[in-house]
Amino acid sequence: MARRDVPDDVVTTVLDRFTEVGLVDDLAYAEMLVRSRHADRGLARRALAHELRAKGISPELAEQALDQLDGDDERRTARELVARKAAGTAGLDRQRRRRRLAQMLARKGYPPGLALGVVDEVLADQDAAGDGGFGTPSHADRDLGDGIDADDAAFDDA
Repeated sequence: MARRDVPDDVVTTVLDRFTEVGLVDDLAYAEMLVRSRHADRGLARRALAHELRAKGISPELAEQALDQLDGDDERRTARELVARKAAGTAGLDRQRRRRRLAQMLARKGYPPGLALGVVDEVLADQDAAGDGGFGTPSHADRDLGDGIDADDAAFDDA
C-alpha cells in the first residue's frame, strides 16, 4: 500500500480490520514457519530465530513461536539428520566423518556441543552395529594431490 501512495490513516484502518478478522496474524504465521522449517529442513532454534527476524517478526512473537520446540525436539531432529547423512560419509576416516556431519548441523543452526554429541552418538551406534560406513570412497572423496580432498576443501572455507 505504501508503494501505491495509500494514505497512512487508510493503511492503519485496513490493517486493523484485517487483524480483527484474523487475516493478519503474525504469531500464527511464526508458529507455522517454525513447525514447517523444523520438520522439513531440520532447522534448529537459532536458525529459525534468524529467519523470523529476517521476515520482520517481533522478538516477543518469535520467542513464543520458538517455545513450541524444546531441547528434545532439536536433539531428535539432529540425530535423524546425522543418521540420514552418515551414509554419505562412507569410506572416510572417523575424524573427517565427524567434522562433516557436525558442520552440516552447524549450518542448520545447531550449537556445537549438541552437534558433536549427536554425531559421536550416531557414529558410535553405527560402529557398535558393525555399520561403520567404511566402503569405497566416492568421487568427491578423491585426493586432489595435496592431501586435501575435494569435499574437505569446500567445507574448510565455510
